[in-house]
Formats: sequence, structure tokens, C-alpha cells
Amino acid sequence: MTQSQQIKIPATYMRGGTSKGVFFRLQDLPESCQKAGAARDRLFMRVIGSPDPYAKHIDGMGGATSSTSKCVILSKSSQPEHDVDYLYGQVSIDKAFVDWSGNCGNLSTAAGAFAIHAGLVDAARIPQNGICVVRIWQANINKTIIAHVPVTNGQVQELGDFELDGVTFPAAEIVLEFLDPADEGEGDAGGSMFPTGNLIDDLDVPNMGTLKATMITAGIPTVFVNAEDIGYTGTELQEAINSDAKALAKFEAIRVAGALRMGLIKHPDEALTRQHTPKIAFVAQPKDYISSSGKQVKASDVDLLVRALSMGKLHHAMMGTAAVAIGTAAAVSGTLVNLAAGGGERQAVRFGHPSGTLRVGAEAKQVNGEWTVTKAIMSRSARIIMEGVVRVPADTM
Repeated sequence: MTQSQQIKIPATYMRGGTSKGVFFRLQDLPESCQKAGAARDRLFMRVIGSPDPYAKHIDGMGGATSSTSKCVILSKSSQPEHDVDYLYGQVSIDKAFVDWSGNCGNLSTAAGAFAIHAGLVDAARIPQNGICVVRIWQANINKTIIAHVPVTNGQVQELGDFELDGVTFPAAEIVLEFLDPADEGEGDAGGSMFPTGNLIDDLDVPNMGTLKATMITAGIPTVFVNAEDIGYTGTELQEAINSDAKALAKFEAIRVAGALRMGLIKHPDEALTRQHTPKIAFVAQPKDYISSSGKQVKASDVDLLVRALSMGKLHHAMMGTAAVAIGTAAAVSGTLVNLAAGGGERQAVRFGHPSGTLRVGAEAKQVNGEWTVTKAIMSRSARIIMEGVVRVPADTM
């Protein structure tokens, strides 16, 4: 029998938007985990409870969904004019890897709040009452996020009356600005927001034929297809897709084909350890439907419908980074997202997702023939659920 003991690591369990994750200060991690590598990955997997062949995360902090299998590291920023560096790890549920290829937009909200809670923001920049502007360097994708965090009596105000579809209880509103969110670092097209150079492509998908697709790298690399082209209406809830193994396999085939076309991977096998990106989403024109909470969403309430998959399953609401992609694509006349919303120029869009609706704004323009986006804006909320220490076996690292 092993005689290894458990060690204690300071940690905070937070909800951010429609996601939850375990937050750490870099300085609190074991020395071997303060730098990227296998030791850090093993630690995060053990904290979450992965890999779990039962897909339940009984022996960890994860919730066995893509929205709840997340870890975050924050530290004083290494970048000028920024408060904190924010690094995000998406932990696979049933396989032994952590995907570092993208950001989590929902937990970006909690990153701003946690930065204040954890003493990582200069006290001189925190008002006694008002809004604290937290300047976040998103280290996965090298982008700036500005979080406008409400403060009362010098502390983060977590409670309020802001309601977010997909979250049970109201909380205080945090406004996020994603600055210059188009990806500049990946794909054969370099800094192009549309890595193929087209607003709509013919995407060849094995065993499915050719699909119209918009592929964009704003917020997070995302492949958009039309719902009707793949046999859906855009009103589907999780159980309609997540219980259908054949449907999930088709979505994965679309995702892999898109990743190859966008230059994110060079061989299909690479997609096995890159599940976080790209995202796959399908869009449709507005229709009436009943959300997962039983709330009626009317066609007149939204500009379009969007359903998106994360880590191989239909998301219960909408990923924050995918919302940035939706808002950006909607702002560019001629994309599938823009056409589903009625076409034309727009600076904001409200879309229907499985849990309800969400509004996101984006400012896009053409410069020298290339589309660019200066910022995307949306509101979320965040709350500490538990704080203290998380225990892991000492031999984990």
C-alpha cells in the first residue's frame, strides 16, 4: 500500500458566466507546477479528477462537463499596462491531457474578480465604491481583456440583480471587453480573422459531403455551419444531440475538417489532443422554442439561433469566447452568422441558445481588404463558491 500523503494547495472555486473552475495564484502552486509542463498538467488533471473512464469526476473538483472541467492560474502581469496574466487549462474528462490552445470567455469574468480577491491588483487602482477596471493579459492567446468589476466598500461586489440565462441565481454584472480578439498566431493565414480568406467556404467533410461554412478566429477559432444543412432547426437542446453518438461523431468530423482547413492542425490525429479548439456551431433564423429552463424564447426576442459544441458535446448555454466569434461574424456582412441574422451591417446581435438568449456587441471593419475587429463586448457575472485549499496526493507531480 502506498504511503504517500496528500498535500494542500491554496485554491478558490469560482463560477464565471456559465462555467466553473478551480483558480490558483501562480505563487501558490508547487514549484514544479509553476512552469508549463507535464507536472502542471498532472496536477490539474488530479484536481479535476481526470481522466475518468466513468465520466463523473467523483474523485475531483470537476463536474464532468466541458463547462466545469477547468483550471485557471493568475499572477501579477508580465506585460506593461496590465494587472494580471491569466492562463486557462481545459481538462479533458476521460483522456489524460489538458488543452491549452484557447481561452475561456466565461471564466475571463471570474479572472477579473479573482485578481482583486487574490490581491493581484494594485490597491491604488481599486476604488472604495465604483467600478475597478482590471486589465487582463490572456496568456493562452496573447490578448487583452478588460473586466469592469463592481466594488463596494473596497471589496468585489458579487451579488446583484443581473440575470444571465444558463445561471440559476442573479448576481452583479461584470462587463467584459475583448480587445482585438482576432487570433494572430495560428493557421496558414497568419493574422487573418478569416484564415481561409473567405467569408463562406465549401467545406468537404468525410462521409457528409460538402457543407457551407464560415470559419473565423475571433474570440476562439470557430466553424459555423447552417443548421438546416445538417438536419437541425437551431432550436435543439442538449439531450437531442448529446445522447446521439452518431450525431456527435458527425460534429467531430466537421470540427476536424474545419481545423485542417483553418491550418490549426496538419493531420486529423492531432485533433484528439486539441478538443478545445476549434469550436463547432450551427446557426438558424429565429424561431420560437422552449429553453432548457422551460422559459419560452420567441422568434421576436432574437436575431438568430446558435447552438455550439464544446469538448465534443452541445453546450448548455454558450461559451463566452464563442459568443465573441458570433458577435464578430454577425458584424461582417455575408457570413453565415450575418445572413442568419438577416444580413446587413450591425454592431450587436442577440442570439438564442439552449438556456435562453445573450447579447454581444462587436465592431468590425475592413482595412486594406482584410476584416478586423477592434473589440467585442458582453456582460457576465462571477461569484466565489468556495475558497481554501485543494488536496492532491503528493506523488501527483
